[in-house]
Amino acid sequence: MAEKIKYEDGRLIVPDNPVIPFIEGDGTGRDIWRASVRVFNAAVAKAYDGRREVEWKEVLAGEKAFNLTGDWLPDETVAVFKENLIGIKGPLTTPVGGGMRSINVALRQKLDLYACYRPIRYFTGVPSPVRKPENVKMHIFRENTEDIYAGIEFMNGTPEADKIKKFLTEEMGVKSIRFPETSSIGIKPVSEEGSERLIRQAILFAIKRKLPSVTLVHKGNIMKYTEGAFMKWGYALAEREFGDKVFTWNQHRKLSDEKGKKVADEALKSAEQAGRIIIKDVIADAFLQQILTRPAEYSVIATLNLNGDYISDALAAIVGGIGIAPGANINYETGHAIFEATHGTAPKYADQDKVNPGSVVLSGALMFEFIGWDEVAHRIYDGLEKTIQNKMVTYDFHRLMENATLLKTSEFADTIISNI
Repeated sequence: MAEKIKYEDGRLIVPDNPVIPFIEGDGTGRDIWRASVRVFNAAVAKAYDGRREVEWKEVLAGEKAFNLTGDWLPDETVAVFKENLIGIKGPLTTPVGGGMRSINVALRQKLDLYACYRPIRYFTGVPSPVRKPENVKMHIFRENTEDIYAGIEFMNGTPEADKIKKFLTEEMGVKSIRFPETSSIGIKPVSEEGSERLIRQAILFAIKRKLPSVTLVHKGNIMKYTEGAFMKWGYALAEREFGDKVFTWNQHRKLSDEKGKKVADEALKSAEQAGRIIIKDVIADAFLQQILTRPAEYSVIATLNLNGDYISDALAAIVGGIGIAPGANINYETGHAIFEATHGTAPKYADQDKVNPGSVVLSGALMFEFIGWDEVAHRIYDGLEKTIQNKMVTYDFHRLMENATLLKTSEFADTIISNI
């Protein structure tokens, strides 16, 4: 009999037959989900020989929900995710420039899924635009509920926009709105609490995995009181809560000022040799250059919402594209997590059994890791990598590879299952 996953005393309690809600997704999501769920079920069966099994529970969001209920994100869907803690979803439609706001963002905010975790790794054989994609091994922790994505913006010409502009110019003395008569206005909230809880999880992740560094990526040189504060709060948190487990560039700078650069460099080297996590920071635009020129210098990344969106997709392109990029949205305090495709709906390919299901397949592997079913995740990773190494791929990879075999979405899933 299926049971719900629970969260007690800071850990998930996962039964052998858990209920896991899913949203199949819009557009190509239908093809992708049908393929992915077969891979999941095969990996579970292979790992546990019938002792464990997932009961998948469909919930509605996106176009399918709107067509059936008149609501893009029904309250019942949010309630089911809240009740069952863990879920997985395909891509969902979000109109650009108008209409309803992003369903993905709404789910993150309603469930307070404050950490977007995106692991970036290279699978042997995947076509890449760079010479050494295997050097990219990063774990992105993107703050998921604040920043520009909070959705606090007002269209030019509305009373709300006019009121804010009047307040800024007349009461706050703001003179830098170049064209106030035609400007829309957005607000960028970045809090100490929101920054700290995200950065804390990035550091804990690095400690648990014995990874060498956590890098705070920001634009604090320009946005000093939001992104600059994110960096400062991150350093303060690391030094206050993690003590001798970390060594920060902030400590290095202070030591350099007090005792000279040589002493500071020696302290940094000693910390590295002792296995302490190095906490450092880099400006976002410089980081986007360095992921191409020296990616091996970076391991765990903690960054803000908008930066994280750009960075995770740019890194995914290096290792094969967002077609095989997994994603997770997590609240580490409550145990809630939704794993998702990181790409769009590609409606022109819908129901053609054509597109790569790798993003949802790998997001499922992340989900199984999260609930402690590592044996399932390893089989999925191995099955996918072997399939690609054998040059059995969908059209997105086929057009970039020589002597490859072109597979449909369903055939790609069949091949992964045979390799599991």
